[in-house]
Amino acid sequence: MDDRRRTVRRVGAVILLANVALALAKGAVYVESGSLAVGSEAVNSLSDSVYSLVVLVGLYLTTQPPDFEHPHGHERIEPFVSLFVAAGIFAAGVIVFWQSSTTLLSGDIAVNSTPAGIGVLAGSAVIKLGLYRYCLTRGADASSPALVATALDNRNDVLTAVAALVGVLGAAAGYPVLDPLAAALVALGILWTGVEIVRDNVNYLVGGAPPDDLRAEIVERATAHPEVEGVHDVVAHYVGPEIDVSLHIEVEGDHTLFEAHDIESDVVQAIRELPEVDDVFVHIDPKELGEWKDDEEAERLVGE
Repeated sequence: MDDRRRTVRRVGAVILLANVALALAKGAVYVESGSLAVGSEAVNSLSDSVYSLVVLVGLYLTTQPPDFEHPHGHERIEPFVSLFVAAGIFAAGVIVFWQSSTTLLSGDIAVNSTPAGIGVLAGSAVIKLGLYRYCLTRGADASSPALVATALDNRNDVLTAVAALVGVLGAAAGYPVLDPLAAALVALGILWTGVEIVRDNVNYLVGGAPPDDLRAEIVERATAHPEVEGVHDVVAHYVGPEIDVSLHIEVEGDHTLFEAHDIESDVVQAIRELPEVDDVFVHIDPKELGEWKDDEEAERLVGE
């Protein structure tokens, strides 16, 4: 837990500093050149800076240790942080699209392409590519939906920076209409990022099931115990970014109470070792009670 806490806070701080620096650089170039493509990227980076600050604060809250009022910790706040990120992204996308579309409709296009504009957009693409890989790796290692959401935003920022760069180069080549067109493409990229983040995090909030490979691993770990003959009624669902598991294990009925307790504890421990899992609830079904039954879903998962 301490490693996860340090990781997510460090990544949040790095992202905030990078976005502030990019927003300032793009804003300065926009004032000089008047390029809508660069201006849209400045707005994008400004919105990134704002949500990065929110993410940093949110990650600080989600990594607080458990307390009396929150015995399972505060990680369940994290999907809400991700949705706040999505809201900021949607707002930025709408602003940029409105600005570019009104410029195209008016026909009043004046762009002063400069080497600084080309440089800041090319540099932004390279920096955002590095941040995408950094956030995605750290987010996966820490099972952090907020960091994964930030990684997706940085990935799309690479594409939007390239689109804006095409617009600036097109304007420099004598086709100024490419500048607002590129800004419109940037806006669509921004909006699509918001859609992706909402889609991924709603699953955490509504208690969706984890992927099949993780559910299969849960079943395999339960049935790996030599005294467990089978499992049924396996339920795994998200509670925030973490997973709660409940299942019935089938054992022979001649075990003592102490032996049954040890079997249950071993199964719980084996499943809890999965980094995505929070709580595990195991019910023991002795054979003699006639409660053993086939579970087609569990058999499907193990058979894949």
